[in-house]
Amino acid sequence: MYLDINSSILDFETSLNTMGFLDLKQERILSIEKPGEGNMNVVLRIRTNTRSFIVKQSRPFVQKYQDITAPIERIDVEFQFYKAITNKAIAPHIPKILAYNADNYLLILEDLGDCQDMSYLYEDRTMPSSQLHELIDIAAEIHKSKPTAYPQNMDLRLLNHQHIFVLPFLKDSDFHLDTIQNGLQELALIYRNDAALKIEIAKVGEQYLSKGDTLLHGDYYPGSWMTKANHTYVIDPEFSFMGFAEFDIGVMAAHTIMITMNIDCLESIKNRYPKTLNANLLAKVAGIEIMRRLIGLAQLPLKRSIEEKKSLLEMARTLILN
Repeated sequence: MYLDINSSILDFETSLNTMGFLDLKQERILSIEKPGEGNMNVVLRIRTNTRSFIVKQSRPFVQKYQDITAPIERIDVEFQFYKAITNKAIAPHIPKILAYNADNYLLILEDLGDCQDMSYLYEDRTMPSSQLHELIDIAAEIHKSKPTAYPQNMDLRLLNHQHIFVLPFLKDSDFHLDTIQNGLQELALIYRNDAALKIEIAKVGEQYLSKGDTLLHGDYYPGSWMTKANHTYVIDPEFSFMGFAEFDIGVMAAHTIMITMNIDCLESIKNRYPKTLNANLLAKVAGIEIMRRLIGLAQLPLKRSIEEKKSLLEMARTLILN
């Protein structure tokens, strides 16, 4: 059964009672609300007479862009991710699993309260070093986890591969960037016509689809980082897979560069990470992520002038071609 903000309280009570999660003799639902705008899944906060919790349910499409199909099983990857994280150091930074129902693609998580996602950093144009260090350390703890078996998540990775490595670089894309910002379409064509650049991007794309030995979050950027009273949480790991550490860290570096407009942070991020990273691969991932966020469909709340975007794209090209 699909549940959403328009479902009745009775529907929710019946479904959660059937799961064995809600005892209607002791507990009744008082309210249902959106804790924020979910991109991939339906996400709701439910308040009862005794507690509150978060319900997530996947659909066979992307919740924010419902014309884009997506594997409905992705909610199981999120469940497996939270199960796989056993390091005590990271427990305070991820929500606890309260219940999971695979038949209904429904995951119930601890309510972290009134958190704010860290997309505000794009407007602040600064990344405090203490916050950056904490996010690097959290990623490193995720990467230490060694699940004995983990879903390949290949259907969602193939979808993500298209949006990271392919669609932003098509010469004849039907996504006209001037609807985002005047002059962006012409700027994008420089890179969409750069054969040498696209060869390097394709190589990293192949590695992204290959099996690795490191548990990744898979979408490690400000939309997946939450903060409350100076405490940091990491959520939404449905893109998780076993891959290479440079992917998570490169994505994080890309967003730090876009926030600060400063490429120098890449070196400090690499030095903070406790294990040795492939510097060339890290730079390429960072460059690709910058480009795809500027000239692809997955746009950010990034208010930058066309000249600033031109500068970012030039930085990105330099990173990809080293």
